[in-house]
Amino acid sequence: MTHVENELNSQPECWIRAAEQAAGHREALPRAGERVAVVGCGTSYFMAQAVAALREGAGQGETDAFAASEFPHGRSYDRVVALTRSGTTTEVLELLGRLAGRTRTTAVTADPDTPVVATADDLVVLDFADERSVVQTRFATTAFTLLRAHLGLHTDAVVTDARTALAAPLPEGLPECRQFTFLGRGWTVGLANEAGLKMREASLSWTEAYPAMEYRHGPISVTTEGTATWMLGTAPDGLAAQVRATGGLWIEAEGDPLAELVRVQRLAVAVAAARGLDPDRPRHLTRSVILAP
Repeated sequence: MTHVENELNSQPECWIRAAEQAAGHREALPRAGERVAVVGCGTSYFMAQAVAALREGAGQGETDAFAASEFPHGRSYDRVVALTRSGTTTEVLELLGRLAGRTRTTAVTADPDTPVVATADDLVVLDFADERSVVQTRFATTAFTLLRAHLGLHTDAVVTDARTALAAPLPEGLPECRQFTFLGRGWTVGLANEAGLKMREASLSWTEAYPAMEYRHGPISVTTEGTATWMLGTAPDGLAAQVRATGGLWIEAEGDPLAELVRVQRLAVAVAAARGLDPDRPRHLTRSVILAP
């Protein structure tokens, strides 16, 4: 079994631990009413999108998400939360350095022995969710679960759905598809973006991701026999029938959207195996992007 398979299979237990620890990190995490930006790179950026939409949708305060390299320094925030598994990503460290002394910062990381420790004002360490793999699975979803629990929105049902997602067979015909589109609404748009990235990284698949209501505005044109459209969350009325009418495969969400992402992670590994690829060694990628001065 690959590292990424071992790690994605451990997610229910990681989520339980993160939810239990959320109260202990209350002072390091955003307070209700604060104006917050959540930042990251790659997977962490897409999870930041999900966190931001979930927090603002819960009425906790205005919340934006940015790629660390695209942070708008002309805006004012009460707190910036950086998601960084390795704690070494150049863009994140540079951003936290620029914010030092003027905006309170929190880093959520897997490794306490990295430069981010000295750069952020507050630190949350999820070392039990660290990973050997290049492709992120459990750290990203565990960091999201921590923040979701901090908002009071995590339930035991999410863990149950994740266990089901790990045990149930993937939909028939899905690994054989040549193109995959992932759709979300609200906070699940970020999850859809992450689902697309996971498939690209691990299996070199042609993937796209969109807000579900945008899918009809052009992207549906690529949908046909041999393609799959996967909804993370509740689909807009009529969309499933429209996709099926094209000949494409429609995948309906079977549980909590975060658990649905676990199913996508499994699909990425299955497609990689079918194509003779090693998901632990994705092409052109490293565990952390560290740029030379």
